[in-house]
Amino acid sequence: MAYQQLNQSKIGKKTILSIEDNADEWFIIRWTLVQLFPGANLVWQSDASQAKDYLAACLQPEKSLPDLILVDLYLPTPEAGLEILEALKSQPVYQQIPTVVLSRSSDQNDITDTFDRSANSYIIKPTTYKEWVEGLVMLRTYWADSCVS
Repeated sequence: MAYQQLNQSKIGKKTILSIEDNADEWFIIRWTLVQLFPGANLVWQSDASQAKDYLAACLQPEKSLPDLILVDLYLPTPEAGLEILEALKSQPVYQQIPTVVLSRSSDQNDITDTFDRSANSYIIKPTTYKEWVEGLVMLRTYWADSCVS
């Protein structure tokens, strides 16, 4: 069953899944998302294993898949972030979910590696709250207005 069919057949709030291993970073991300995506269901998974379990549970009849996924590249290593990204983009049921990588890294190899694994976008994590808002406003404009309005 395709992603769109799954989500169209289930009624409920739109969901943003954040896979982030740093609780302080999640606090900032969550606060920003609450401001920019009022009413969205925000889900935090702190590691790749938890995220995989959560996504598998979303396939149950009474559940629905997230509408947007944010993945920290360093979970805590880039290999862990790339692994979850590759797992998401290799499964047809998850492929259509916009998946955005968030990272403090501006290393071109990290960016290239994420796009090689079919990330939809890459955002370098800001250092101030104002920059977080600006970055996630662009995220909303580009990826989420159609799926999380």
